[in-house]
Amino acid sequence: MKKISIAFLVVCVALSKARAQENTLFDAAEKLKLISKTFAFTEGPAVDKKGNIFFTDQPNNNIWEYKTDGQLVLYMENAGRANGTYFDKKGNLIVCADEHDELWMVKKGKKEKVLLGDYKGKLLNGPNDLWIHPNGDIYFTDPYYQRPWWTRTKPNQDGQKVYYLPKGKTEAIMLEDSLKQPNGIVGSPDGKFLYVADIKGNKIYKYDIKEDGTLNGRRVFTDKGADGITLDERGNLYLAGNGITVFDPQGVQIAHIDVPEPWSANLCFGGKNRDVLFITASKAIYTMQMRVKGVE
Repeated sequence: MKKISIAFLVVCVALSKARAQENTLFDAAEKLKLISKTFAFTEGPAVDKKGNIFFTDQPNNNIWEYKTDGQLVLYMENAGRANGTYFDKKGNLIVCADEHDELWMVKKGKKEKVLLGDYKGKLLNGPNDLWIHPNGDIYFTDPYYQRPWWTRTKPNQDGQKVYYLPKGKTEAIMLEDSLKQPNGIVGSPDGKFLYVADIKGNKIYKYDIKEDGTLNGRRVFTDKGADGITLDERGNLYLAGNGITVFDPQGVQIAHIDVPEPWSANLCFGGKNRDVLFITASKAIYTMQMRVKGVE
């Protein structure tokens, strides 16, 4: 009985600490705000310098903009079946264009340039998510998800991998080929670390980014897979999937946000102060006021 009591006490203390940390992230009374539920499947949110959030509706082949004043406007049609997106320092929207498995540069709602169209002469699986290093290098995941708009029924590449495209280059460099199905990806604001979600392997991995852009020192950050991922200013990692799960920099779960949808695909921080959590979840988009800010 004594052992059970001590164990119970340890659990209670751990839960109390977790709740205390959760309360520093957001007000316990704060509720998710449904913005719209009129899409086919939402994905790939990215925030511009002003705090406006851009996201994709892949089945409908559109990119939408959710402005800081609450307006929701169509930004781009015929968007290459866009999935993950990210803004570069010049304000260009870099897009994982799933239709022909390319990386695009988009400006003012139009495709400006195809940055990448293949790897060693073969079609990529389907670039899924990306993160841009402070120096301009583009890191992206390339899992294989069969799409109804493809004529092919199997991948051209011999695995599901992680790549990076050095700034100004036209050929990607393969970085990681041992994951089961890499998906979400994000790096630290200082450019020193990279996080990759292996959704099928049910792991989040953390890597050191070397000076030459390659990766080193792979370790398991947490034994939980995810779709999209993002970081806040404290180094906490947010995982999208069955709702939103938050882990501290040591990989300890400190919060969970229930989302009333079948699947939460991705997320980012936006708004004028970068303190609004924006969530793409199935056919909907949600926001939540936070007590922390994002770093992307």
